Amino acid sequence: VLVWKIDRFGRDRQDIAMGKMALKRAGVKLMYARESVPEGPEGIILESVLEGYAEYYSADLSEKVVRGMTENALKSKYNGGTRPIGYLIDSDQCFQLDPLTAPFAREAFQRYDEGATMTQIRDWLNEQGVKNTRGQKMTYNSVQHLLNNRRYIGEYTYRDVVVPDGIPAIVPQDLFERVQEKLAKNKKA
Repeated sequence: VLVWKIDRFGRDRQDIAMGKMALKRAGVKLMYARESVPEGPEGIILESVLEGYAEYYSADLSEKVVRGMTENALKSKYNGGTRPIGYLIDSDQCFQLDPLTAPFAREAFQRYDEGATMTQIRDWLNEQGVKNTRGQKMTYNSVQHLLNNRRYIGEYTYRDVVVPDGIPAIVPQDLFERVQEKLAKNKKA
């Protein structure tokens, strides 16, 4: 098997060792196009150093990505993932209200508060042509997620970072809390 570099075969020393063992048992030789690993004791130590460096690089990169995303979160900037219905992401990567879909999100909360079921809300949203964030018809689960999402009260959350009023609110706090109480009550029922 020919791979470009050791880090293309794996970035975890244990995974690399398991993969190399499986290849060795099958009688397959592993070679690297960009790294010359000699046969013998020198090759063993060089390969170990290269494997360790690949794992270090991956762990270091992961820390840097998380740090950057945490800095974005402290500024309430979009970090990727599923964008809730009712919001747009502007050129500065900040959440802005979508004038076309935000009213539907708010209306979904109001309808549930007034006694509509999630199935009725789903059907109403589909009749209105509202699509989920993947561009598909609304489902029961997407309505449930919408009604549970704290972003609609303006709360931005990423890992352990919580920024109240970090993004524009679509739903007033009191309406959101009433809906959460009804969701909990209906779940028990």
